[in-house]
Amino acid sequence: MRDGLSRLLGARARLRWVHQILGGALLMPYFLLTQVGVGTAAGGVNALSSLPLTLAAYAAALPLVAVTAVFGLVRPLSVAAVRAMCGVPGERLAEGPARSWAARGRTSAWWTLHLGLGALISGMTLAVPPMAVVLITLPFVSGLRKAELGMGWFGTEADPYVAPLFGIGLLGGLVLCAAGAGALVARMAPVLLGPTAADRLAAAEERAADLAVRNRLARELHDAVGHALSAVTLQAVAARRMLERDPGFVREALAAIEDTTRRTVGELDAVLGLLRDGDPARPDAAPAPTLAVDLDGLLARTRAAGATVTAHQDPGPGGDWAGLPAIASREAYRIVQEGLSNALRHGTGPVDLRIRVRAGHENGHRENGHRENGHREDGQRELEITMTNAPAAPGEREPRTTGGRGLRGSAERAALLGGSVEAGPYEDRWQLRAVLPLAGGGR
Repeated sequence: MRDGLSRLLGARARLRWVHQILGGALLMPYFLLTQVGVGTAAGGVNALSSLPLTLAAYAAALPLVAVTAVFGLVRPLSVAAVRAMCGVPGERLAEGPARSWAARGRTSAWWTLHLGLGALISGMTLAVPPMAVVLITLPFVSGLRKAELGMGWFGTEADPYVAPLFGIGLLGGLVLCAAGAGALVARMAPVLLGPTAADRLAAAEERAADLAVRNRLARELHDAVGHALSAVTLQAVAARRMLERDPGFVREALAAIEDTTRRTVGELDAVLGLLRDGDPARPDAAPAPTLAVDLDGLLARTRAAGATVTAHQDPGPGGDWAGLPAIASREAYRIVQEGLSNALRHGTGPVDLRIRVRAGHENGHRENGHRENGHREDGQRELEITMTNAPAAPGEREPRTTGGRGLRGSAERAALLGGSVEAGPYEDRWQLRAVLPLAGGGR
């Protein structure tokens, strides 16, 4: 019993009733226009004075409703109202304006259903309660029985106590009609306002683009801040150990810490700028580090942490890294940065770093024990990065706290350029190897 009353008069049922009344209010401009036309066609009479003419004006208004529903704003307005008032889950409804003609046709059907049904419920809501009140009070007010109300069948010759039952029945019928109309509209909303295949594809593309931006920001934050914190920690540890024995080394380590933190603040500001306004090219933003400009500083800061790094560089014709495409230079710097960070945290002994530009048709032999992932037959130049050092003993390794996101981020960076990154054990050493194609790529 309680469930039944809740379905008829509960908060959701009442909101759906209001939603129907809103539909009736929206139909009024169409109805007023068509009743003028119907009245004129009927000889200049008032269409509202005749029930058949009123129904004709109502019927003539529905095609106008259907035509105006093809405009783009109808669907988002309808979806917002349905979510708020009909209890339909948002994921079952489409986002944004209807773009395809199929979606517009469904929206037109919904708009016609909502306004047409809402007009009927609105008319009943306006007419039935006053009539029901009169019928219920009829036995108790003698003046009503004598008044000219057009209800002679409740006059003195009829039993006046039948009228209250009829009035209560009218109110019950109104409640049932409103609840039924609200349930029908709520059931049809996902069918007519739900996402089409094109809507789902657009939503998937939007989510993919958003995820790509978030992954990019995560990579930048990890590479900039994560590497800086690791380097500063190691530099501070090395300075503390050498504090009494080598003050000169301590001064170099502190200078490296200062330089690392200053650079990281600039890089962090650039990444936060992307979060604030999505503009990576703000005039005041710190330029992204590149292999051509910042590799020597990165090696110096790494060595200041007490690591021995041997770098072999072969930039090819021109003799420097300035000839690299800008995007390849940026991504290569981040890959080298992540490799050095991992070597410092999880390895021991000297680090051997080799960076070279090679022709794509060079033989990609398997001397490193990995699948050859940089071999190309089209002669395109490639940037090859190889880094090796001895792995630390299990008890000497820094505990892993990042879940390997840095190496995954390096692999994603390489994949964006059509290259790849491989990292893992090779013989008795740990090795990272990256290959980046150098085709095109403006500065």
